[in-house]
Amino acid sequence: MKKVIKYIVFAVIAAVLVGTFVFLYRKSKPEEIRYQEFTASKQDIARTTVLTGKIVPRNEVNIKPQINGIIAEIFKEAGQMVQKGEVIARLTVIPDMNSLSAAQSRVRLSEINLKQARTNHEREKALYEKNLISAEEYEKVEQALNQAQEEYAASQESLEVIRDGVSSKNATSSSTLIRSTITGLILDIPVKVGNSVIQANTLNDGTTVATVANMNDLIFEGQVDETEVGSLYEGMPLTITIGALRDYSFDAELEYISPKAVESNGANQFKVKAAVKVDSEHTIRSGYSANAQIELEKKEGVLSVPESALEFIKDEAYVQVKNAEGAYKPVNVTTGISDGVNIEIKDGINEGDVVRGPRIIEDEDAKTPADEDNTSDEETSESDE
Repeated sequence: MKKVIKYIVFAVIAAVLVGTFVFLYRKSKPEEIRYQEFTASKQDIARTTVLTGKIVPRNEVNIKPQINGIIAEIFKEAGQMVQKGEVIARLTVIPDMNSLSAAQSRVRLSEINLKQARTNHEREKALYEKNLISAEEYEKVEQALNQAQEEYAASQESLEVIRDGVSSKNATSSSTLIRSTITGLILDIPVKVGNSVIQANTLNDGTTVATVANMNDLIFEGQVDETEVGSLYEGMPLTITIGALRDYSFDAELEYISPKAVESNGANQFKVKAAVKVDSEHTIRSGYSANAQIELEKKEGVLSVPESALEFIKDEAYVQVKNAEGAYKPVNVTTGISDGVNIEIKDGINEGDVVRGPRIIEDEDAKTPADEDNTSDEETSESDE
């Protein structure tokens, strides 16, 4: 019995030693290096760039009041169409006390002058009818009366405008009524009833009561880097995609390139604009984020390989070409344009040549449980042997 146990112990020790030697032998074997392979072929290559921007109306107008006041009524809402001259809101006037006082004083003064002018006119008229004064003197008095009447009417009208915002003679063109200056869609009404508003002056832009735009005339506004602006020209076609409208793109035409750069995030950017062709089947809203793809350069039927096959040695490009024996030989090549995936090869290799790509790295984590079981079984069999 002791001999049996002794043999079993020796067998286990021998199995462990054999397994260890097998494991070390496998680890000492050099790992086979494999590479991806690509075939040089002719295809179309286009160099493109993508501009980020947004869709905005070409003409967007801020409607501002002509006088200071308080919003009394609002007749429209954002999203409604409005015609040129149509009333959007009505103001209650808050008169300036200095202007009001001056206007009232002007009315009183013009009334005094009018009374005096009437008295002089009646006196001179009686003398003229008795042929005691000349016609020329009478005409001067009559002219003074007419001027006094006109001054009194003008002072009354000025007082009404300052006090009420509208005069009785020009009620149809009241400055208390805020009217749209263009025909279009109301994008926003940032004020509410009861808000105070002021007119535009040299010190203030004034309060915006409404924003109106023609949504049938839209443009794409974006920015392009200074390294690419030299390849652009007016009339260049673009393909625009809108993030809010999935799977929808449309064509546009570049119509403006800014002559002056604007610094953004440490880089010089040039503003560009492109005319947008509105599709009646889709609703495009102002401010939609959009991307514009521009084809800067395109070559058809040129020899190309994937960019990952290139190697650079001292600023020169090489590819590893596979020969008849299966070995790779470095060949110097001349490159052309690239689309970010494939690159043009002008000289160095021919169509159909097989070139080496990146190394194939096996993922140990990708092994299936069945593979691990098979490996364990093989090791056990070798150990038993």
